[in-house]
Amino acid sequence: MPAALLCAFCRTHPVDPVWRPFCSERCKLQDLARWADGSYHVPGERVDEPDESDKSER
Repeated sequence: MPAALLCAFCRTHPVDPVWRPFCSERCKLQDLARWADGSYHVPGERVDEPDESDKSER
């Protein structure tokens, strides 16, 4: 029998199919917040974004 799935964020509660792979909307939003504030990142070479001064005016 496979092990019970755990929430991808808090790793403690059983995963509710409605919020899969999270256990609740709270964990889903907490995970999203970590992506938004830069706590999570995709591995790879860093790509510098151009400065505002580098953009040409239209």
